[in-house]
Amino acid sequence: MGDTGHGDTRRSAAQPSSRERAAGPALPSGGSSSPTPTAASASPSSPGPSSPSGASASPSATSTSQATAKEGASSTAPFTVNVLPDNWDSPCDQWFALDKEPGAVPPPPAGQATEGWARALHAVPAGHLRMQLTVQGTEGKAAVLHALYVHVVSGRKAPGWNAYTMGAGCGGALVPASFAVDLDDASPRARPVPGKEGERPTASTDFPYKVSATDPQVLNIDAATLGQDVSWYLELAWSSGDRKGTTRIDDHGRPFRTVALNAGHSYWYNENNNAWLPDTE
Repeated sequence: MGDTGHGDTRRSAAQPSSRERAAGPALPSGGSSSPTPTAASASPSSPGPSSPSGASASPSATSTSQATAKEGASSTAPFTVNVLPDNWDSPCDQWFALDKEPGAVPPPPAGQATEGWARALHAVPAGHLRMQLTVQGTEGKAAVLHALYVHVVSGRKAPGWNAYTMGAGCGGALVPASFAVDLDDASPRARPVPGKEGERPTASTDFPYKVSATDPQVLNIDAATLGQDVSWYLELAWSSGDRKGTTRIDDHGRPFRTVALNAGHSYWYNENNNAWLPDTE
């Protein structure tokens, strides 16, 4: 990625980027773009007491993109954003909260079937929600990505549901994503952190980034909460020539949802016993 003319741009095929700035709104959305005339706010909202109704259990890889534009700006984003949900280095790090007792929960699925398993059970990502955004230009001219904003729609005390891991009794620390979001913060922001490309650690990078049809940008997001039930979405601010706008990233028009992990009631699946067992890690 080349120079934007007002700061360094960085390129990383497996390196995410995103940080909230006071300089403008931003917000990507995975899948196909669908322009809307509404304008997005430039700063994230703080968690409110309202219920996170409408929030889905698990984001889909084909989350509908909704492009929003400021007054006088272009309503069509010059790029697409593909959302890859459940971007985990290990299934042991992936947890779901579920209002069911272990005996009523089916075994964890294999690999790509996790999303269907979660949706069928109305399970919600617990502790962390990780996703990978791939932004790729659709025009001959490059687009500059200026910032990524986090907007909280609602936040309330997390339910005391049981938590179930997709791993088979293995522990280990979560490998940090390139952008970490603390959903418990009064004004959550996407904070750049070191990441990994394969087994190689990578340094943290920050906006702006430049994308084109031949030079995409990958953004890894890790949104976490320790005590709340949070509904939220992202916005990506961009410009291309004399055009500028924001693109919203959500789950098919609904906010993402993340709830705190109930560590005292967490379970892993033992295939030898064909049963969920308490997690003692």
